[in-house]
Amino acid sequence: MDEENKNNNETRRATGGSVVGFIIRFVVAAVVLLVTSWLVPGFSIRGFWTALIAALIISGADYLIGRLFNFDAAPLGRGLSGFIISAAIIYFTQYFVGNMAVSIWGALIGALVIGLIDMLLPTRFM
Repeated sequence: MDEENKNNNETRRATGGSVVGFIIRFVVAAVVLLVTSWLVPGFSIRGFWTALIAALIISGADYLIGRLFNFDAAPLGRGLSGFIISAAIIYFTQYFVGNMAVSIWGALIGALVIGLIDMLLPTRFM
């Protein structure tokens, strides 16, 4: 029995399935959104908590799209269609999160910046 629990814990750590790993991914995703808002005109997020809520909503929307349409909306992973879907997710997130404002161009450039940052620091929140 102890061997089985040990194997489950090792598998969970290897896949990042722990609660701490989950929280760290969302904190990093929120920081990526804050950096993106600093770099991209037309993309504004005020405050860390707003960015954290936005990261949760973006992740949830990506998950739902993946489940419903069997489509991964990664900004640079699925070509033009994935890029457009991720920009749309970013754009529509502003309607669910206060203190977040995104223009169409801001969403498009933001999706590109998030994709580039994700290549260097994979968070897999979108």
